[in-house]
Amino acid sequence: MTSQLVALCFDANDPLRLARFWAGVLGWEMADDPHDGITLLPSDDTGFRIRCLPSQEKKTGPNQMHFDLTSTSLEDQQQTVARSLELGARHIDIGQRPEEGHVVLADPEGNEFCVIGPGNKFLADCGFIGALASDGSQEVGYFWSEALGWPLVWDQDQETAIRSPHGGPKITWGGPPVAPKTGKNRLHFDLAPPAHGDQQAEVDRLISLGATRIDIGQGEVSQVVMADPDGNEFCVLTPR
Repeated sequence: MTSQLVALCFDANDPLRLARFWAGVLGWEMADDPHDGITLLPSDDTGFRIRCLPSQEKKTGPNQMHFDLTSTSLEDQQQTVARSLELGARHIDIGQRPEEGHVVLADPEGNEFCVIGPGNKFLADCGFIGALASDGSQEVGYFWSEALGWPLVWDQDQETAIRSPHGGPKITWGGPPVAPKTGKNRLHFDLAPPAHGDQQAEVDRLISLGATRIDIGQGEVSQVVMADPDGNEFCVLTPR
């Protein structure tokens, strides 16, 4: 039995401000979070929540993954950019070229995201969140395909992508070279076994696929903190 992807978690210096930003951009509802953060509930087929969790750590360097937001037209793209800027985003330069047709922004805490232009065939049948675009190896793409039970929808030139059989965003990995990891990622996945599942059995299964248990100073908590084969942190929650 595979885990479900329950949430994408953002470490946030100001969880409420970050949650309000993404709620405004995505049109999702805010809800209380059991761990002093804020949860955003999807209004579409995304299939997972967004959690903004309190952290004292400041952002250093580019994130390992970011949202690619889709557009139905140039006007739609411009409206998404304008709405994002109004809510507190800013333009950033990561070396993108004008002819690439996407706009690169950062949210109020500096987390990068892209607003993709219309006509992108790779994201054609995805929702507004077209993809979680990640820096990562081919091996880690294979790991997450097995971990979540999501089929590979792209596997070429060491670039991989997976997608839930129920639809929603793709998760993509760009292949080598993978940037060296410095410190804890600001974004991580929360997984959970299904209601009738077993947390320890799922942890053992993920270890057999190449994950490791790690200590990030979490202390006595109900979730198990792990890292994927590229060293990216994720949590395995109790069954739900």
